[in-house]
Amino acid sequence: MNLLGLFTIALLTATPVLLAMLGETLTERAGVVNLGVEGQMLVGAAAGFAATHASGNPWAGLAVGAAAGLALSCVHALLCLGLGVNQIASGLAVLFLGNGLSSYYGTSLVGQQIEGFPSLRHGSLARLPLFGSMLSQLTPTVYVALLLVVVCSLFLYRTRWGLRWRAAGESADALRMLGRDPRRLRVLAVLVGGAFTGLAGAALSVDYTRTWVEQMTAGRGLLAVGLVIVARWNPWLSLPVALIYGLSEALSLRLQSTGSDISPYLLGTLPYLVPLIVLLLSYHASRRTASMPQELAGVFRGMS
Repeated sequence: MNLLGLFTIALLTATPVLLAMLGETLTERAGVVNLGVEGQMLVGAAAGFAATHASGNPWAGLAVGAAAGLALSCVHALLCLGLGVNQIASGLAVLFLGNGLSSYYGTSLVGQQIEGFPSLRHGSLARLPLFGSMLSQLTPTVYVALLLVVVCSLFLYRTRWGLRWRAAGESADALRMLGRDPRRLRVLAVLVGGAFTGLAGAALSVDYTRTWVEQMTAGRGLLAVGLVIVARWNPWLSLPVALIYGLSEALSLRLQSTGSDISPYLLGTLPYLVPLIVLLLSYHASRRTASMPQELAGVFRGMS
């Protein structure tokens, strides 16, 4: 088994989950949990695919997908921050709404194919020593996701806006005492998170599968919400945690292609089973380090 090839596939498959994780990390860092990530990804995937199919430009598809995710996240912002609806209930409503909208408007797209991004295998990256062949197989979306990991991390930990952003998730009262409105920051966080998750859905349909299928996210959005906990709400840790999923899916695909005796249905559970095990193993450690934003703890206490 070519380990370099396996790692390449892992990066490609992990990219949509990584983008969704970054979006949810930014949202939860401001003190809002959004379980509607799955629905936002579906809407982003359908809108992004439709835009690419119509225009032939995958960059336009990514932009439209991000805009669609942002638009749907406005519903979550209105419900939980404008009307005071429980964040968990609001997120589930957004999930089901996104599922229904993408299925209804994506009916005519089923079975269609797009070109996606052009191959880089014959470009300058392919001539680089050692990792040139791997880098040339990665698509521009992967590089965008890696860049966003750096941007989000520097924003949260190296800027004044990032400090205020984290303060909104740690203590809204302290932020008010400084003359800042935590609600405005939280609305912005929900919208930015929606744009990221819409981009994640578009990356899945426009770049990874290059086709549209109803409910094609297959739980990736909900998985991303759980993996944010494993990454301890830290964008830097989002990349290795997303790669856990990517490597699991790459291994599952490789085993199926080699004619493994293991049932393909069981192999299909591998990308979800492995992150679940990691989540359970990391749960105790994350509780001891108290990495959860304190305002999020209040959201879950309100459910009891």
